[in-house]
Amino acid sequence: MTEISGRRVGGLSKYEDFEGLRERAVALRRAGFSLRQIRDELKVHNNDLLNRLVHGEPPPEWTKRPNAKDDLRERARELRLQGWTYDQIQVELGCSKSSISLWVRDLPKPEPRYTPEEQRALMREGLAKLRNAQDEERKKIKATASRETRELSDRELFVLGTGLYWAEGQKSKPYARREAVLFVNSDPDMIRVFLAWLDLLGVAPERLQYRVMIHENADVSAAEQYWADLVCVDVSVFQRTTLKKHNPKTVRKNTGEDYRGCLVIRVRQSADLYCRIEGWWKGIAADTEARLR
Repeated sequence: MTEISGRRVGGLSKYEDFEGLRERAVALRRAGFSLRQIRDELKVHNNDLLNRLVHGEPPPEWTKRPNAKDDLRERARELRLQGWTYDQIQVELGCSKSSISLWVRDLPKPEPRYTPEEQRALMREGLAKLRNAQDEERKKIKATASRETRELSDRELFVLGTGLYWAEGQKSKPYARREAVLFVNSDPDMIRVFLAWLDLLGVAPERLQYRVMIHENADVSAAEQYWADLVCVDVSVFQRTTLKKHNPKTVRKNTGEDYRGCLVIRVRQSADLYCRIEGWWKGIAADTEARLR
């Protein structure tokens, strides 16, 4: 008996037995047998020996596992030959760039479809469209939100104005007692809300003093007229404008025609009103604290 992979086959030498088995294995392989079928037919249960017996013989087609990405691969190669970029192929086929790279890396790189100048122009155009779309979406959101806060009740305006003053108005400090109502702001809408709030509280217009604060190199006269028109008074009733010195080392961004400085509104004889405002705010804060417990 001759030994093959730990077994003996009678009558033949090891080499002659292997060659005989190989001839039979090759014949079976070419006849369309799978490795498992050849193993069972020849009773060869050693995988290493079995693979050596059929070495060089391709497996039959029916034993090949279908590759789910074969169609994608072929389509990717077609598109690449048409000059498509990786990004375009990815969008078209929905597969990763790494897979696309493996599939088409042997193909020539397509010539650029656009010159650098054309590419930059396309990018600018695309960015402009994106920003316009975003602007339109912002406008819709703001318009919807604006409708949600229309028709304020007196109570809502009262609470809103109290919070507005405590955020933006002058406040008394332990080290600097300033119990007077004074409001400074550059936002016209904030000024209007503040004045509506004072009117709700019964503060007569005659008790109000106005003053503009602005940089000295701005259009002072135009700013004064703008604020006077906003609060519906003659510019002559304004107190002397406070001019801010320009620091040449500072790069200011609040410049141009839209820069009008700030409007200062002071309520005469308002110490009592200030104390009430502080009390109102303390009440709001206490209620909020209770809600958070």
